[in-house]
Amino acid sequence: MDEADRAMLDYAARLTLDPGGEHGSAVDELKAQGFDDRAIHDICAVTAYYAFVNRIADGLGVELEDEGG
Repeated sequence: MDEADRAMLDYAARLTLDPGGEHGSAVDELKAQGFDDRAIHDICAVTAYYAFVNRIADGLGVELEDEGG
C-alpha cells in the first residue's frame, strides 16, 4: 500500500471513529499526497454514506444474510 492510500484510509478511519473531531491535519496530508478538493470530498462522502447506511441498518435491526443466501 502506498502513502496516498494509507493517508486516504487514515482519513476515513478518523472520520468514522471521531466524526465531530478536527480533521484539518488529515486533509492537509491528503493534499500533500496529491488529492485535490474533489477527491477529498468524494472520500468524505463515501465514508459518511457507509456510516449512514450502517446506522440505519443497526437502528432497524437488519441482520446480515448468510454467505449462502
